[in-house]
Amino acid sequence: MTETEGGFEKLAELAGWRDSKLFSESERVALDYAERITYTDRTVDDAFFAEVKKHFTEAQIVELTFAVALENFRSKFNPTLGVEAQGFCMIPKR
Repeated sequence: MTETEGGFEKLAELAGWRDSKLFSESERVALDYAERITYTDRTVDDAFFAEVKKHFTEAQIVELTFAVALENFRSKFNPTLGVEAQGFCMIPKR
């Protein structure tokens, strides 16, 4: 399966990414990193950051961190001001 193949299948299994066989090791690290940034009861400690560095360059880590932080910002900003979805990203129903 190439990087672009299986996109919809991965999207459908995203909520259960830890148990899914569809995600690569790098994708799992990125998803774990995103969760650690997002949830206030989790942290990115030195040991985990060392794991992130095994899979991504410094520039990629900065870009990934920015993307996660931006989505976290939107998840607080948009609902507060009543900004609704514009229909660009249709998430399949479970």
